[in-house]
Amino acid sequence: MKLLCISCMKREEVTASTVVEWFYRPEGGKDEPIYEYRKTNHEFPSRFSGRLQWNGSKDMQDVSITVLNVTLNDSGIYTCNITREFEFEIHRPLFTSSRLIHLTVVEEAGEDFTSVISEIMMYILLVFLTLWLLIEMVYCYRKVSKAEEAAQENATDYLAIPSENKENCAVPVEE
Repeated sequence: MKLLCISCMKREEVTASTVVEWFYRPEGGKDEPIYEYRKTNHEFPSRFSGRLQWNGSKDMQDVSITVLNVTLNDSGIYTCNITREFEFEIHRPLFTSSRLIHLTVVEEAGEDFTSVISEIMMYILLVFLTLWLLIEMVYCYRKVSKAEEAAQENATDYLAIPSENKENCAVPVEE
């Protein structure tokens, strides 16, 4: 299960040192640190030991983590705290951001309504395109057949035209 936490920097050319802290709070409990990124990864001993994986980007705008082998006991509130210290010559402003992720783990996933609708639309589109293709094939076949028929009629009509005057086919020669 990927816990998505994104904190975009408005200007990438500005350098900053970033610290990311992840906390977990069970239902009715206190926040406990589970993961920290401060130039290197550090996983705190907790119920998630060995099950957390850094999934962030190198530019530290995506600071997500992945929880492996999710269990029912992993339900709760996850907090992602991001602290950035920008490095300017004159001063070093500090930016902090916090994201809350409410996670509820259920035994069996329910049917997603969006996936059902998209599957139905896919089948409708498939049937529609198949029918359209068949209609186009019949239309083209009839058009080609009529063109060949017309060409045959023209050829037979041309061959069947009798001369108007077979007895006097030569042009009279005047003396």
